[in-house]
Order: sequence, then structure tokens, then C-alpha cells
Amino acid sequence: MPNGEQQRNMRRYAGSCRFVYNKALALQKQRYDQGEKKLSYAGLCKQLTEWRNSTETAWLADAPVHPLQQTLKDLERAYTNFFAKRADFPRFKKKGLGDSFRYPDQKQIKLDQTNSRIFLPKLGWLRYRNSRDVLGEVRNACVSLSGGKWFVSIQTERKVERPVPKATSAIGIDMGIARFATMSDGTFLAPLNSFRKHEARLRCAQRAMSRKTKFSNNWKKSKARIQRIHARIGNARLDYLHKATTTISENQAMVCIEDLKVRNMSKSAAGSSGQPGKNVRAKSGLNKAILDQGWYEFGRQLEYKLAWNGGWLIAVPPQHTSRTCPCCGHVSAENRQSQASFACVACGYANHADVVGAINILARGHRVAACGESA
Repeated sequence: MPNGEQQRNMRRYAGSCRFVYNKALALQKQRYDQGEKKLSYAGLCKQLTEWRNSTETAWLADAPVHPLQQTLKDLERAYTNFFAKRADFPRFKKKGLGDSFRYPDQKQIKLDQTNSRIFLPKLGWLRYRNSRDVLGEVRNACVSLSGGKWFVSIQTERKVERPVPKATSAIGIDMGIARFATMSDGTFLAPLNSFRKHEARLRCAQRAMSRKTKFSNNWKKSKARIQRIHARIGNARLDYLHKATTTISENQAMVCIEDLKVRNMSKSAAGSSGQPGKNVRAKSGLNKAILDQGWYEFGRQLEYKLAWNGGWLIAVPPQHTSRTCPCCGHVSAENRQSQASFACVACGYANHADVVGAINILARGHRVAACGESA
């Protein structure tokens, strides 16, 4: 594990990267306000050289230059995602949230898996807990701070054979809250509700922190306690999703899910002072429950794990999946008798509403796979 000096240096390097990111973002905003063209990555690198040589920010020279340049690449990527409407406008980074820095030059990284240690520029040899074997040629290493613990993520490159799927079956999955995932074969996964299980502890810790003097030692201890609770919530959710997606991807050749817009589904209903929202409290609870499930992460993991196993993930439009009769095709809101029950008013077919949704999702996925239809 990193010693005291190494941990202090890692905090300094993460702080330097955050400073460079925020300074570059402020410069880009200033140029926009003045009607000037946005600087490219090369232009920002020239600015970085000036900042490192300036007497006001000479301390930037103490940090390795490659992680600082990678920070500018991250900002350039953030702008690209914004212009492509894949993300919001870049925001300033805050201390303690996502502190990290990345080494992109594999020649400067030395990995000794036998002794569980890694060499990083200006940090030297660091011991680490080897959670898994690192296969392939090292490309880069990212050091991050989360929940008061330091992590190193190593990206590698290696050749793999085209996977041949062992499974031959296909399944549709309907995402929900009462049932996390309902399969078209009638089985389902119960929700974990990680945040709800820890909500009382988190609320108690937040109240205790509010009674402390800000930035005092006790306040910092309370803040660290809250961070540990949040880390536990996230780790439990991630563990649950990994186990679920691994089981599904290993036993299915094709998985069909709904293309859910989670951000739109979890928007606040508070409204404004001129136009106040309706049922704000109920919508707030629904938003919290939606975000607690991790639907997007579930789909993301399924996509790459199915690719590893030679499978295929298909996302279909979610409109009327739980209102359409899978037997006769009749679409009506009256088919959905309640949150859980489905009974077709045309042919009398009855089943659990989530199972009906999963069956319709699978049928739409088959049409997409066979004919390339959008629904």
C-alpha cells in the first residue's frame, strides 16, 4: 500500500490535475465571452507550458506533465460530448469528487505482479492489492481516490479470438422497481434497493455533520463517514449488477431490453415559482427509486459482457410494451388492470404485467434482429 509520502504526493498530483482542468475551462469560457475561437488541445498544451513556467503556478512543475496533459484531453472530450449532445456542458471540478490522474505512457509504467507492486513516475514503486491478474500489454494506468481509499486501474491491450456463444436462447427483460428485472420466461430478479437500506444511516450521519463546525477535525471525520456510506451503497449496487449481468450473459445468446431514457424519467417535478409542480413528493420518491436501481449500468454491463461471450444486446423502444397483448396484439391502457396484473380486454389473455412487457420486448427484439426494424 502507498506510504504517507506517496499518498501526499498523489493528493497533490490529483489537485494539480483538477486545477489545470478548471483553469483551462475558465479560459475557454472567457474566450467564448470575448467572441474568440475555442482553443484546441494543442493550444491548451501551450498554455499548460506557460502555467508550469509561471512564478504564480510554479508548483505545477512538481507534478508529472503527462497526467496534466491527459486532463486537458479529458476537457476536450467533454466539449466533444457536449457538442454531440451526449452530455451537459463541462463543469468545474470540485475537490474530493472524482480525484484522479492518468499516466498514458506505457514505457514509464512498470508492473510487477509477482510482488503486487507498480512503478509510476514521480511516485516510485507502490504496493497494491492484486484483485485480478493483469493480462496483455499495459497501455495506461489511472490512479483515483474513492471513499478515502486509493485505487489503480490498469488498461491493457491483447489479442483475443472471436468468441463463439455457448448459449442459443434469447430472452427479453423488462426493468422495474417492484421487480428489478422480469424475464420473458417468467422468472425475475428482486431489487437490491441499496440506497434505501442505508438511507437511515446516511441521514443520521448527515445530521451529525450539520451540527459540526465546518472544516473542523470532527466535521472532516463526519464527512469521511458519509463518504464511506456512499461508497458502501455504490459497491453493493455494483456487486449486485455484476453478478446479475454475468449470469444472464453466460446463459443467453441474445438479450432484448428497453431503450429507457433514465435521465428524462428521473427529472424533477418541482417546477418553478410561477408554475409549481404537481405531486412533487411522490415524484421525488419515484425518482429516488429509479436511480437506486442502476438501469443504465445494468444495460452497459450486459452489452460488453454479451460481446465477450459472443452474444448480442438489442435495445428496443419502450412504448406500450406493458399495454400490448402478446397474444392478439391489441393495444389499450385498459389492458393494464393494475401495476402487476394484465388482462386483455379483446381476447382475455391474462398474465403478470411485467412478464407481458418482457414478452413484447423479446418480440420487438426478434423483429429488429430479423428485419432491422426499429420497433
